[in-house]
Amino acid sequence: MKFYLISDNIDTAIGMRMAGIEGAVVHEQHEVERALGAACSDPEVAVVLITAKLMGLCRTAIYERKLNSSRPLIVEVADRHGDSKVSDSITRYVREAVGIKI
Repeated sequence: MKFYLISDNIDTAIGMRMAGIEGAVVHEQHEVERALGAACSDPEVAVVLITAKLMGLCRTAIYERKLNSSRPLIVEVADRHGDSKVSDSITRYVREAVGIKI
């Protein structure tokens, strides 16, 4: 099983590649959806990491895939800008998926 990164900047992709994580650098919504579809269809990919900026770009499509598929695990990560509220998005995801406030 392996990780796969979908990033909006080359710096994050290079850093992850140094850790052994391959991925794609994309900028448009259709590119994100295509990269996510390819990662999800690869039986070797267990975890997809996606940068916060791209998550914001396709939040609905990504949440729908997260709710309707058992694999891979899709995780939002902060990128080099560090202005992400990743913990807030996790809380929001749990609230939307389960219907409870944490």
